[in-house]
Formats: sequence, C-alpha cells, structure tokens
Amino acid sequence: MTTSIIYRGSLRCEALHLQSGTIIETDAPTDNKGKGERFSPTDLICVALATCIVTTMGMKAIDMDIDLTNTKMEVTKYMATDPVRRIGKIEIKLILPTTLKLDEKQMTIMQRVAETCPVKKSLHEDVVVVVEWG
Repeated sequence: MTTSIIYRGSLRCEALHLQSGTIIETDAPTDNKGKGERFSPTDLICVALATCIVTTMGMKAIDMDIDLTNTKMEVTKYMATDPVRRIGKIEIKLILPTTLKLDEKQMTIMQRVAETCPVKKSLHEDVVVVVEWG
C-alpha cells in the first residue's frame, strides 16, 4: 500500500502518503457541490500530468547535462459533460528558464520525453492534452 485515504465528510478527503508522511487534502470544486478550498481530484490529475512531464524531462536532462531548475508550468483544466462529467482537455504552458539555451536537437528530445511521460500514457485517449512550449 502506498496511500491511506480517509473521507472526512463534506466532500473532503485526506490522503496520507505512507512513505513520506505527506498529506494531501481534496475538496470537490464549486461547480460540483464543493467549496473549492483544496485541489479537486481532477485538479490532481492535471498536477500529476504536469509534474510527471517535467520530472521525466528532468531525468533526461541529467543524462544530457542540462539544468531545468526553475522551469515553470501553468496548467488549465477544462471539464466536459458529454456523455459524463470528466476532464475534457488539459492545457499546459511549459516555460523554460530564459537562461537555458537548448539547441534544436535538445528541444526535440525534451518534447519527445514530455509526450511519453507515464501519466500522459495512462490518460484516456479522449482527454485532449496540449503542451505549449514557451
């Protein structure tokens, strides 16, 4: 077991990562009966995707002697309702540090790594993922 989760009522959950002791609380979003005071479960999927992309890029960057420190990501989630409520689209703006100068080959490698991160490969094909490189 990696995580222990307790439903706290009022559409809130508390997830305990057993190895580190880190706790993440979730809340339903305001457009779905919640208070929107914490990440929603669907927000966490988007966060997982973005952090997986930059983490796998970071792994490859170490091998290539590239420092991705201070790379930023802006994530926008779009919900769909047809045929059921679900994540319809995730947009990620990936902003590399201005001091980082990647040549065309290095950029192609980083983009390829981003496209094949484990979370992206785990999402249903109906979820549209758009990564903008800035």
